[in-house]
Amino acid sequence: MSNKTVIKRQGLMRLIFTLSHSFNGLKWMSRFEAAFQQELALFSLLGVFVWLQEIALSDKLLLIASLLFVLFAELVNTAVEVVVDRIGSEYHELSGLAKDIASASVFIAMLIAALIWWAVLWA
Repeated sequence: MSNKTVIKRQGLMRLIFTLSHSFNGLKWMSRFEAAFQQELALFSLLGVFVWLQEIALSDKLLLIASLLFVLFAELVNTAVEVVVDRIGSEYHELSGLAKDIASASVFIAMLIAALIWWAVLWA
């Protein structure tokens, strides 16, 4: 195990390193996480669809935000799965529960998005 010194960056350098880590996470998810890839493809298609609609800008932004919320939930879900898997590969009831709860957050995000899309476009 290597000893690394933690450097607390401030100001612009902190922002640059934060964005770099965020980009690395998004890049990893885009390459290796099938659910994220599918949701990203749906986001892209529906995003184009939204901008072609003749609706208020606020409605367009609400629809896009609902899709971003699904991607956010998938990021959190995968983060929980990765941490649980890092802790150990043996079965533990709480590990399974953590993964189930994280998965449920994605389901709820999708339900929220569907309700928002229905309310804005068809209600």
